Amino acid sequence: MRVHVVSDVHGNSRDLAAAGNGADALVCLGDLVLFLDYADHSRGIFPDLFGVAHADTLVELRTARRFDEARELGRRLWAELDAAGHSREAVIEGAVRKQYAELFAAFPTPTYATYGNVDMPRLWPEYAGPGTTVLDGQRVEIGGRVFGFVGGGLTTPMRTPYEISDEEYAAKIEAVGEVDVLCTHIPPDVPELCYDTVARRFERGSSALLDAIRTTRPRYSLFGHVHQPLARRMRIGDTECVNVGHFNATGRPFALTW
Repeated sequence: MRVHVVSDVHGNSRDLAAAGNGADALVCLGDLVLFLDYADHSRGIFPDLFGVAHADTLVELRTARRFDEARELGRRLWAELDAAGHSREAVIEGAVRKQYAELFAAFPTPTYATYGNVDMPRLWPEYAGPGTTVLDGQRVEIGGRVFGFVGGGLTTPMRTPYEISDEEYAAKIEAVGEVDVLCTHIPPDVPELCYDTVARRFERGSSALLDAIRTTRPRYSLFGHVHQPLARRMRIGDTECVNVGHFNATGRPFALTW
């Protein structure tokens, strides 16, 4: 068996269309939407709406962890859009729908997918075709191994669309139970796996996920979310923990074979 795994696609539909080549299945760990590309500030929903200069400023503020100022910039820009007669919710949803139409069409059959923190789960049923299985707090067998999926991220000052409480996240981890491969969007709460060396900040990892790895001992813990991690993989007990990579930037899936 050969399974290809991607995460943090962020609008890269071109490479996504080839991500399943040579594999028996594709696994996607979320963040399909591209709101703002930190490497190229001209790409994404935000610069399309407000321009590259404002995108430059937003990235600068967020990187400096000046989140209050970043939110104030966002409030001002959205207020100007509202004043022009454009609903923020409608504008964002329209842009997300356009991206989802391209991205879900690029998924091969079969694909097993869960949500990232920037995704909008309520829209997925409209775009997931018969060859795509969406899982969150659920398990599925692929090639004789049991894969568990938990999507979304934990609450942060960034306030991305699919952030949930620690308690809700822990409940989904518990619902998955013992599996061979534990697939999540965010990493376990280990500093080396959570620190982004380019953004120069710690992303939130899950302590419930870390506890599950230690107690249920899956063969693999696969995740994304941290685009440039200090450590891309490490062992925790019997479990190989792997950040499968920032697919938007690399265009290459992680290959899991057995």
